[in-house]
Amino acid sequence: MTEAMDTRAPGTSKTDPSYNVLHQQRTRLPLDVLFAPRSVAVVGATERPGSVGRTVLWNLISNPFGGTVYPINPKRPNVLGIKAWPSLGALPERVDLAIVVTPARAVPGVIQECAELGIRGAIILSAGFKEIGAEGERLEQEILRLAQAAQVRIIGPNCLGVMRPPSGFNATFAGAMARPGNVAFISQSGALLTSILDWSLREAVGFSAFVSVGSMLDVGWGDLIDFLADDPMTRSILLYMESIGDARAFLSAAREVALTKPIIVIKAGRTAQAAQAAASHTGSLTGSDEVLSAAFRRTGVLRVDSIADLFYMAETLARQPRPAGRRLTVLTNAGGPGVLATDALVSGGGELATLSASTFQALDAFLPTQWSHSNPVDILGDADPERFAKALEVTGQDEGSDGLLVILTPQDMTEPTQTADRLKPYAKLHGKPVLASWMGGSEVAAGERILNDAGIPTFGYPDTAARIFNYMWRYTYNLAGLYETPALAQAVSSARDEVRQWVESARAEGRTLLTEYESKKLLAAYGIPTVETRLAVTEDAAVAEAAALGFPVVVKLHSLTVTHKTDVGGVRLNLPDAESVRAAFRDIRTRLEALGQGRAFDGVTVQPMVRLDGYELILGSSVDAQFGPVLLFGAGGTLVEVFRDRALGLPPLNTTLARRMMEQTRIYEALKGVRGRPPVDLKALEQLMVRFSQLVAEQRFVKEVDINPLLASPERLLALDARVVLHPASVTEAELPKLAIEPYPDQYVAPYRLRSGEEILLRPIRPEDEPKMAEFHRTLSEQTVFLRYAGLMQLSTRVAHARLSRICFNDYAREMALVAERKDGELLGVGRLTRLRGTRDAEFAILISDPVQRQGLGAEMLKRLVDVGRDWGMERIVADILAGNRAMQTISRKLGFSILQHEELSPDMVKAVKVL
Repeated sequence: MTEAMDTRAPGTSKTDPSYNVLHQQRTRLPLDVLFAPRSVAVVGATERPGSVGRTVLWNLISNPFGGTVYPINPKRPNVLGIKAWPSLGALPERVDLAIVVTPARAVPGVIQECAELGIRGAIILSAGFKEIGAEGERLEQEILRLAQAAQVRIIGPNCLGVMRPPSGFNATFAGAMARPGNVAFISQSGALLTSILDWSLREAVGFSAFVSVGSMLDVGWGDLIDFLADDPMTRSILLYMESIGDARAFLSAAREVALTKPIIVIKAGRTAQAAQAAASHTGSLTGSDEVLSAAFRRTGVLRVDSIADLFYMAETLARQPRPAGRRLTVLTNAGGPGVLATDALVSGGGELATLSASTFQALDAFLPTQWSHSNPVDILGDADPERFAKALEVTGQDEGSDGLLVILTPQDMTEPTQTADRLKPYAKLHGKPVLASWMGGSEVAAGERILNDAGIPTFGYPDTAARIFNYMWRYTYNLAGLYETPALAQAVSSARDEVRQWVESARAEGRTLLTEYESKKLLAAYGIPTVETRLAVTEDAAVAEAAALGFPVVVKLHSLTVTHKTDVGGVRLNLPDAESVRAAFRDIRTRLEALGQGRAFDGVTVQPMVRLDGYELILGSSVDAQFGPVLLFGAGGTLVEVFRDRALGLPPLNTTLARRMMEQTRIYEALKGVRGRPPVDLKALEQLMVRFSQLVAEQRFVKEVDINPLLASPERLLALDARVVLHPASVTEAELPKLAIEPYPDQYVAPYRLRSGEEILLRPIRPEDEPKMAEFHRTLSEQTVFLRYAGLMQLSTRVAHARLSRICFNDYAREMALVAERKDGELLGVGRLTRLRGTRDAEFAILISDPVQRQGLGAEMLKRLVDVGRDWGMERIVADILAGNRAMQTISRKLGFSILQHEELSPDMVKAVKVL
């Protein structure tokens, strides 16, 4: 026997109470009632010309979707020739979906009726809610309360509705039905949706779903992304976004889906700065739009700048592979367009590929002697189709190139159509994307159609094509960062409780600002090196501390209230002797008195004068209104707001994410070493940033943190100055802004003693565990593997990076994998609990190394996973188990699971079900 999950056994009888629970589970996803209803009621249907109620009813009956439509109108016997019903309760059947077009004040009553009748979906087209003020907001909250209590899912209010073109379902008041396709388009603007619909009909662009979300009272971005992730008709997801809504739900869903289906977004209002003036440099540097871009990068979402690019990218990613990097080869029959493409490429962060000597030799063999002998590869204006094809084939083989752009300008001897036909075989070229720019009008139109039909995207202008390539490699870069295995962060003994006591003491005193001395003490507790700092409240004490540290020294204002010391002349550097220290002490105090802030003088701090030839960096955190705590890294110093060379990220970080933040700044090039200067220890800087993000994630009462400057040299990293701002005492723990990304759940870290007496550690998995997971799989027998996966899976498949990286990189809000670890780091088992999308069910899986089976580990893991499910608020925990895996069934029964046979399962399988 083996304690391996996904194994099944003889079941219980139909008298078991869990049997009914099993059979009551919904076989359709919860949002199916909104996209694929079997019956629909239009509440507020009318025959009044030009009304929403008439248009939506007509759209439903004139585009057959295979379901029944019921008009609800208490004043008419029929609407548009269809029998009308006075209320939802009068219908002859319970409908799946109610489409509500009544006045706003009547909507709560309609949702109450839906709740009482068990109608699970509603699309509220009505306006007059929070967009009109307080009364509308009150109506919305009443609707939400009723809907949540009865689990009614709502799209809207104040929306255009939902289209499902492949099935013919049109629950909108738009003037036409979209064409079927494989792109899902979701918009917060109904007016934009109708404009895109009109454009798509002209351009013959099709959609798998066409959704107006309106106010997103209930169903939001995360719900829709989850639904479309499982939709076989959807290949890419396009979003027009005005507000993020539930940021955590969006990020969680997007990160899970982005690797399998591109998520491309255009965000309106990007120039608006939601953040107000803050006490720290970090707070003043972070605007909400920049934070949103950082969030998109963190989850693999591609952000574009125009509606045109939204559809360009959907088309291009559907037809061409993603480039491995940013190096582009430009092939052209005219010099000017090649230069335009180069400008757009380089200004957008891309690079011209450096072609190899062998590629140049191959090109020399058939190109005229006057060709450019460089990239862009100008094959001259008299290039015929064969010359284009040969040049594309040769340059496509160069390993130094990540993608190709072919530009054609119609000159007298050019053959646009024949050239396009000749390039068709190169649509899939060594896994590299091939883009084309056929410049011109009617003369090149036929060639464009040939290329597009062959899968080579075409663009009217070469700079547009170069911009699209830049989007492509950035998309690759962001996706790679999602599952790149990070280095193991250096262990830091948790100082959370101790630091929290210091923070709470300051808040109890009514302070929201820690002194520099306290701030450095906090950083040091998290392993961030700081310059030694001593307090002095008198001149004599300052001199004594300076002498003990050794001259020269730095003297700074020590104040419980002053935020920026340099702004009030509160810093004196390079003081060589006792007299200069006395003078500095007096000058700082006098300066504050002259500014009318004499009471803010609480003494000085004395520090050794650090003489390091290094770079001044800033590392900080502040709170964003939508995403909670946000991290900042960049060039520091007194002119930090002037140069604004910084990158933003979301905590928590690992070493990979820390390096990605560095790479987005200009100072990163200097940190790698420049002009003969040795590089900074970037790995040490990664580790420091990870520890800093741990501080931010754990110390929730810290509102803003600045380390500025953080001195970085080849020898060491040193926090020279620090500032910490706290949430005021009036803010309770429940009111603190949440992290947008679930932090490491260390509440599930706990020891366990095997039956053999060996003590091991059970803890949530980390991305850094990938190498250990590969070794763990080498300890598994074929029988164990068979029982876990209901079939044999080759070791090479099980330990592949693409698979293990995703297994180890958990979104702890959706999935919890616990690993059993020996003291030497060896993994002995893994147990996983995964939320089933759109339900309140979670599924478990357990896999135990052969040498430690029958040691009680499987039962302990399942027990802890059940506790996790309770913490998540799950209704049930389930698992499909091989009938031959008696051990797993026995463990499940002991922990209160019912083992059920079910006609929907294979005869070789049973289902374990536990109702929480």
